[in-house]
Amino acid sequence: MYQLYGHQNSGAAAIEAALELCDVPYRFIDVEASAEAAHALEKLNPLKQIPTLQLPDGAVLTESVAILIHLGLSFPASRLLPQDPAERDQAIRAMAYIVSNCYAAIGIIDYPERWLAEVDESSRQNLMEGTRRRLHWSWEVFADQFSGELYLGSEKPGALDVLTAVISRWAGSREHLRTARPGFFAWLERIDRHPALAPVFARHWPV
Repeated sequence: MYQLYGHQNSGAAAIEAALELCDVPYRFIDVEASAEAAHALEKLNPLKQIPTLQLPDGAVLTESVAILIHLGLSFPASRLLPQDPAERDQAIRAMAYIVSNCYAAIGIIDYPERWLAEVDESSRQNLMEGTRRRLHWSWEVFADQFSGELYLGSEKPGALDVLTAVISRWAGSREHLRTARPGFFAWLERIDRHPALAPVFARHWPV
């Protein structure tokens, strides 16, 4: 059985959604629920980053895009990755874009002190605000360049869809996109309502 290490309102939601689309058994381990769970994560991933996925054979995968590609290749019937090689290339490119430009920015906004040689409140706020503006612009670029690769409602959502739907929830990105890219925002809401994904998202972001 797959063992997924994460916690509520985290990037692990994208991997949990992907596992649901693959229709495979898994166990979600909340690393904030107990010291034992947190220690188990540290043994598998010294950086203590989530998501971390332990495979049924005991092997460990980290990094969201690597995990999603693994699942897509292991379970081709899930359609997590497009079957057409050119379309698959673009989906992987889009996921790499999200991790490099959007997911990375969240780490700076959440932990600005890690990126400052000398920490004071003015510097923290300045770095957070500048990064947030860059993040929102990066989502605009994503919407303009990659919307054609996304789920349209006539087929199963894929790895790119679940990653986008999860990472766009943070740092005011959804609110920004509601006005800056309303068509893209509508797509995000459509993914949120997909019957295979809605229960996962409801667990991570209860109303």
